[in-house]
Amino acid sequence: MNDHTNNTFTMEQLQEIGMEYQKMEQQQKIDRYRILNENIIKGQILFTGSSLMEQFPVNELMMTERIDRIIYNRGIGGFTTTDMLQNMDVQIFDPEPSKIFINIGTNDISYPCAPFSDVLEYMLKNYFNILSQIKTRLPRTQVYMMAYYPVNETDVVNEWNAGAFVNRNNKNLPIANAAVKDLANQFGYQYIDVNTGLTDERGMLKKEFTIDGIHMYANGYRIVLENMKPYL
Repeated sequence: MNDHTNNTFTMEQLQEIGMEYQKMEQQQKIDRYRILNENIIKGQILFTGSSLMEQFPVNELMMTERIDRIIYNRGIGGFTTTDMLQNMDVQIFDPEPSKIFINIGTNDISYPCAPFSDVLEYMLKNYFNILSQIKTRLPRTQVYMMAYYPVNETDVVNEWNAGAFVNRNNKNLPIANAAVKDLANQFGYQYIDVNTGLTDERGMLKKEFTIDGIHMYANGYRIVLENMKPYL
């Protein structure tokens, strides 16, 4: 890691520092998950993906509702499809799940410095490779590919998160979802849209559900879990 001894930083330097710490934290999570995977019960339900999955408080919500299921969450904040491809054993294969619920790709889509069509194409190629490996190594596992959640591009935007909505917005996300649905059909997997109840009259993620326009509080995830119950 670079030596950041100067107390005055440019925005670019702050972003670089943030990325360095994020990578360090991601590696720590991978290491923790690897140890956790040594003692899990095989053949259970797996949630995997990026922060939208990592921040899903599924076990606490299920305990509250007295739903008796074992779910292992292997989401990692900031992960792209490229990151998942580099960590397939920890995030997918080691738990040997009977069901996988996967939500990955929104961080690829969020990349603001390339046209949406380019980042979508890149993401879909990686997603195809992820699913190909799952089909080969876990041929009996049921795979549920989750629709990307809507965002709120208006109510909670600030100078720190505005760039996230250049490509990741409510115009482009339905296009990405349609592509993911097509991908699911190619592999015989199930695409599920569990977003009913998340949006306001404008079609945006409800303000009371979201931290930053993208990530959700538990009240939003409670809606998602209710919609997921038929598949668990």
